[in-house]
Parts: sequence; C-alpha cells; structure tokens
Amino acid sequence: MLPRRSFLRSSSAAAGGLLLAPWLQSAMGAPMPGAAPRRFIFMHKGNGLFPHVLVPPTLDRQAAEKERQKQAFSVDLTRHELPEWMAPVAAHRSAMTILQGLSGKMCTTGHHTWQSSLGVYKANEALSSIKWATVDFELARMFPSPLEHIELACFPNGGGNARGNINGIEKGFSARGAQQPNYAFGSPRVALRELFKSVSSNESDRVQYELERRVLEFTAGSQARLAGPLTGAERAKVGNYVESIDAIRARNRKLDEMSDVIRRHLPQLDAKYLAEDLATTDRQRGLTEILLATLISGMTNVVAFTVDELGTPYTGVKGIEREVVNLHDVGHGKSVGALKADDVRAAIRTQHMTLIDTIITRLKGVPEADGNMFDNTVLCYFPDNGETHHSTGVEWPFLVFAGRNTKLNIAGRYIRLPHWGEPGHKTLGNWYTTLLNAYGNPLPHYGDLDLGLARVLPDQKGPIQEFL
Repeated sequence: MLPRRSFLRSSSAAAGGLLLAPWLQSAMGAPMPGAAPRRFIFMHKGNGLFPHVLVPPTLDRQAAEKERQKQAFSVDLTRHELPEWMAPVAAHRSAMTILQGLSGKMCTTGHHTWQSSLGVYKANEALSSIKWATVDFELARMFPSPLEHIELACFPNGGGNARGNINGIEKGFSARGAQQPNYAFGSPRVALRELFKSVSSNESDRVQYELERRVLEFTAGSQARLAGPLTGAERAKVGNYVESIDAIRARNRKLDEMSDVIRRHLPQLDAKYLAEDLATTDRQRGLTEILLATLISGMTNVVAFTVDELGTPYTGVKGIEREVVNLHDVGHGKSVGALKADDVRAAIRTQHMTLIDTIITRLKGVPEADGNMFDNTVLCYFPDNGETHHSTGVEWPFLVFAGRNTKLNIAGRYIRLPHWGEPGHKTLGNWYTTLLNAYGNPLPHYGDLDLGLARVLPDQKGPIQEFL
C-alpha cells in the first residue's frame, strides 16, 4: 500500500490554485452567482466492449444494413428497444447516447492500457510514458473543488496496474500531468477512512488527522527555513516541496470549512462493504457510494472509476455468484459455471448498468439550482482497451449519460460515426476535444494523432462539430 504521506504528497496539486470558492457556496447551500458546477464521471471496464452488443435490436432494415457495413447514421434512441443487458438504465434513455465508430489506434491496446484510454497516447508501466494530464484531470481543473479529482478502482491481482494489492491506494489509470500518475482507492474501507477522516466519529482517525495537520505545519516551516541558504536547483526542489505541503494544508482548510456538509453526506456503508475480503460486485457497490458522497458533498466534481480490469478477480456475478471469474479466460471464450463466455460478459455489463442507475437516480434526487444534480452531470462508460479482448483500437464504443444542462447535442440518440479509414472518421482525441471545447477549454486538439490515418484524414484535429 502507498504510505499515507506519499499519497498526500502525490495529491498536492488537488488544492493548488483554488482561491475562489464556488464549490463551498454550493455545498453550504448559499446562493450561486453563476451556473452550478459541472460534473464528470469516467467509468471504464476491462476486457473490451464488443460494438455489436450495443446495437438496438429494433433497427429497421435500412439502419441495420448501415450498421452491418459500419456506415454512418443516427437514430432516435427513445424510439427503439435497448439491448437486454442495458435494462437497468432504460429509465434514463432520453439522457443516454450510444456512440459507435470512434477509434483509438494511437493508444496502447491489447490486454492492458494504463493511462491510454483517458490520455490518448501510448502508455505503459513506465512513468516516462505518461505524456500529459488525462482528460478527466483537464476537466477537473476547469471546475475546481477541494479534492480536484477522485479515482476509485477495482484493481487486478495479476497484470496491469497495482497487481497484488487490490485493497490499497495504488497507481491508478488517470494522470495529473506528464510522468505524474494519479493514485486510486482500491476498497470502500480505505476510501472511507482516508477521504472522510476529517469528520470521522472514530477517535483514532480524528487523532491521526490532527497529528497529520501538525506535522504538515511543522514541516512547511522547517523546509522554508532550509531553503534560505540554498541556491539554484536545490532551492527550487525545496521550494516545490514547500508548495506541495502548503497546497495540502490549503485543501485541508477547505475541507474543514465544509465539514458540516461532508458529515451530512458521510457514506453509511453496511459492514460487508468494509470487509477486507469482499465480493467484486460488493466492492463496486461500496465504491459507488463513495463516488456519490464525494460528488454530492462537493468534495470533488470529477471521478474516475475503474469498475474492473482484465486481472480483476471477479466474484459475485449474478447467476454464478460462487464462481471466481477469470476475465482473461472469458476473453478467450471459456465458460464459467453454467454461463457461456458471452453470457458472463453480459452479466458483468448488466452489473455495471445497475451501478450507473444508482448514480443517476441518486443524483436526480438531489436538488440543485432549478433542477437536480444530474442536470449538470456527464457520465461516460467505455472499455479501457477498445473493442475486444485482444483489441486493436479500431473501435472504441461509448455510452454517455448527460443531464439536461449538457453542452453536447447528442442526448437520446444512437450514433454511428464513419468507420476507421473512411472520410469523416473520428478518434478518441476528437471526442475528448469535443468535451473540453464544449465546457470551456478551447484547445485545438487533445491527444496524439493516428499516423495510420494520415493519408485518408490529413487533418484529424479538432472537435466533432455536429456534437456541439
């Protein structure tokens, strides 16, 4: 497990530069001079996501033929049935978009992709492969909050990130900047203890929190004195360290100021979600409660949630609750218990949809401005590694759920974009550029380009204009 002090140091940027406090006004129920903050949830899964399983079964003959040939078209999703595994989110169909045809061949694909799917570059285990902040961090900095960004993960116990420490605080699948991986909470118990210790009713947690505050105060002062006689690079190093400590202290002050509202939204988790050894599906449900508490309390506006990775030891899957599902074996077509591989995949996807239904339903129940919190939320569900188990990145399906104040013109539609290599094709970079541009970041293009498309698409940059 990453030591607590190391985790705090890695999170220092979370408090940097947050001198304005619209998040606090919102959290405390004070009148907001402008719009409510926008919120983003990036929920991604391992083992690929077959494009064909997202297709509505009620397409007419013409649309079905276009789908078969992967030609561009769009239909009103509210006029069609959803695939069976999407049943838990059927009530949210008008806010839902099934987005097909994006590609990500500039990313790492195959079994494990690290920061690729959120950063749009080839990443691996080496920190030097992290080129820039992932899109979730870019959005978090546009809508400041005390913690800036929260990452949660059902870690693998073999292969990929954080193998072998599924309950700890480990390197996650997001990045806060070049060569700066983010760190994720692997269990509801650890996330609850670390994120909510400032309002904990546990005396030990409170004592620990106060000790950490005093250590940070002392360290900041001693390091500042140490920097006095230094020059050049050494002075800069100590100066950066002091700034990091000061940033953590500033973040803690903000959390202290909103302690009442945090306490009101403290997750009330059943004992089974706090166990050291819990079913994967319970781990997902517990982390979903943490996600909701941090958003509703105003501690953060952006959450990344890895619901599973290829090496995640899967337990609790409906229909095969007593089996330990090896997702790699499922990726190679192996059955588990009474379920065939495709049925196992469908059961896992349905489990994910129950989590999304919980999130959306809960946010719809929280009043905000002239509506509710979901009105100002965008949730993306997508594969970490593209279209299949041994993915190539030629397709990267997305489900997008967006409230009524979304800046995107896509809600309630099934959209297939031109296939890879066809004129008008769009990539993950175009999609994330669209999100960033829509919400106020005017950058020309986010992410690396696909060099294999250069002859067909000499200009790959920019947003998907028809989505704005």
